Amino acid sequence: MGMMSEFKEFAAGGNVMDLAVGVIIGGAFGKIVDSLVSDIIMPTIGLFGNTDFANMYIPLADQDPTLTLVEAQKLGSVLSYGNFITILLNFVILAFIIFQIVRAMNKMKKAQPAPAPAPTPDEVLLLREIRDALKK
Repeated sequence: MGMMSEFKEFAAGGNVMDLAVGVIIGGAFGKIVDSLVSDIIMPTIGLFGNTDFANMYIPLADQDPTLTLVEAQKLGSVLSYGNFITILLNFVILAFIIFQIVRAMNKMKKAQPAPAPAPTPDEVLLLREIRDALKK
């Protein structure tokens, strides 16, 4: 089988389309989680602690720590750990949601009863009788 025919078989199979749909939905879902974290969760956390995570940084080039992140970055290097905290929270939420989806899918697989075995064809039963008769 040539490489092109193997590729056609692979591409025509359901796996490629399933993967493509999963990537597209995953990308859209990632944007939803990103918006949830940056627009709802982080401002709520900042409200209680009077903290703006977007402007949390450690100056590395003798910047004034009262500057905003953008202003400090113009003056030199900074360690902007606030953005890292936001992205880490995005990951944790997304990983938890994916875990819950996989968990639900596994429960659905367990809940489905195993298919009943197909009845043995008459020819096989007859051959078994002949075999048993020959053994005697």
